[in-house]
Amino acid sequence: MLSYRHAFHAGNHADVLKHAIVIQMLRHLGLKDKSYWYIDTHAGAGVYSLTEGFATKNAEFETGIGRLWERDDLPPLLADYVDEVKALNPDGDLRFYPGSPYLAWRTMREQDRMRLFELHSTEIDVLRHNFRDAGRRAMIYDSDGFDGIKAILPPPPRRALVLIDPSYEDKRDYARTLTCVEESLKRFATGTYAVWYPIVTRMESQRFADQLKAIQPGDWLHAALIVKKPPTDGFGLFGSGMFVFNPPYTMQKALKASLPYLVDALGEDDTASFRLEHQG
Repeated sequence: MLSYRHAFHAGNHADVLKHAIVIQMLRHLGLKDKSYWYIDTHAGAGVYSLTEGFATKNAEFETGIGRLWERDDLPPLLADYVDEVKALNPDGDLRFYPGSPYLAWRTMREQDRMRLFELHSTEIDVLRHNFRDAGRRAMIYDSDGFDGIKAILPPPPRRALVLIDPSYEDKRDYARTLTCVEESLKRFATGTYAVWYPIVTRMESQRFADQLKAIQPGDWLHAALIVKKPPTDGFGLFGSGMFVFNPPYTMQKALKASLPYLVDALGEDDTASFRLEHQG
């Protein structure tokens, strides 16, 4: 049984970075009439309550999406993201937070398809409930996304965004992610692959971006956000990164405007910083 529940962290600084980038990439895929697939290896529940249950324990959303909620000077990338979260909260109060599958569903068109993997027994029940009316457009698998993705690549339209975002509570997730990306690129070299990772004191996290860079000499983009100094006890998230293989050409410019803004808005001390790298 898996112990990780994303609801504890829903809407935090890491979600802000991840979901703003995911929306931008899906918007880009939607510019062409041809269909695409959205594939999520660790889908979670899809939607999270911020006023009850796990999310209230640490209320991490208050220092994430909460700090952007009423801002009127957001760069376009972040404004689009906040608008999508507000669409789930039409009364104006921040009570619900959309996970990646819900944001993808909102962005998808009739011809597009979604494939979601989730192993956590409770999460997948909620995920299925949240997408109960999706029909054949969304298929949900009660299986390990690292393994399951092998059977669905390449997707029929030969266009896809694959989000790989395990919890990394098990340090083997780092190696499994690297293997997943490497094998997936062999099966479907032109797909867009987005890898989210936590920035923590664990050694595997510190060297992870360099290991991702070594996978492919071609086109990639790396964005990282640090919001505070590392905790003295060695535990806890103080930043996160998104590493994208075959990114949209619009992504770097959008992040150049958004990452400094996030440092100012979400930074918790004077060590807050960002990193933006691109090759290709």
